[in-house]
Amino acid sequence: PAAAAAAPAGAAARVNPARAMQYVGEIVGMGPRPVGSSGHRKLEDYLRAHLKSDNVETDEFTATTPAGAFPMRNYIARYPGTKDGVIVIATHYDTIFSQKDFLGANDGGSGTGLLLELANQFRGGKREGPSVWVVWLDGEEAFQKWSATDSVYGSRHLAEKWQKDGTAKKLKALILLDMIGDADLNIERDSNSTPALLGVIEQAATRLGYQSHFFRREIEVEDDHRPFARAGVPVADLIDFDYGYGNAFWHTKEDTLDKLSPRSLEIVGNVVLESVRMLGQ
Repeated sequence: PAAAAAAPAGAAARVNPARAMQYVGEIVGMGPRPVGSSGHRKLEDYLRAHLKSDNVETDEFTATTPAGAFPMRNYIARYPGTKDGVIVIATHYDTIFSQKDFLGANDGGSGTGLLLELANQFRGGKREGPSVWVVWLDGEEAFQKWSATDSVYGSRHLAEKWQKDGTAKKLKALILLDMIGDADLNIERDSNSTPALLGVIEQAATRLGYQSHFFRREIEVEDDHRPFARAGVPVADLIDFDYGYGNAFWHTKEDTLDKLSPRSLEIVGNVVLESVRMLGQ
């Protein structure tokens, strides 16, 4: 009876890990995807093709970077719910500008592919609970060296826009996925995330039996969630910042598809779905 009581009532849908991994493989197959590159344009076409039946907004702007001015685009797919409020699931889709051999399988690719699979779960009819918006953010990576002005271009633009037009007040939560495909999955407890939201995610992971992959180490992460936190939105960054021994594969040409696992995509995807369900109660 104790085990049955712990099982979630009206459990959320489950992601298809093979399909999520296929998306990641197709994305990585486009090669490096820094802003302004042909790979980046291919990926934008790929996202639009996958989301053509959805209510997708393209948030276009020009970013001033140390490498010059670049057009950038955030993509926002909206899935209406039965209750007030919005839960945002976000990731970045660009790869490092300065490294032409960087495939970004985990850093950029894993979140981008998993969000396409999550969109499959949210699509079709009104869902119980708040609306869900799935957001692919551009320009997360620094062009020269990470700083307050050379990083997270897409999220800074969108957070400012949503703060100005009042959208930020409607957001119940923003859950960011970054580097979540590592076969050796250990999601950090980020001290820049909202503790109450991390608590919901931890509860979701525990309900699903995935708690050993979550929050064993606390670190402070600068990422796409920070501009939204400054706009007053509750945020959580789900990131595994130990990629290879001592994070050796991060931002190197070793960030390749063979380091990833469909099981990791499944774990993170299902925890996100369960967290969304719990947040909507």
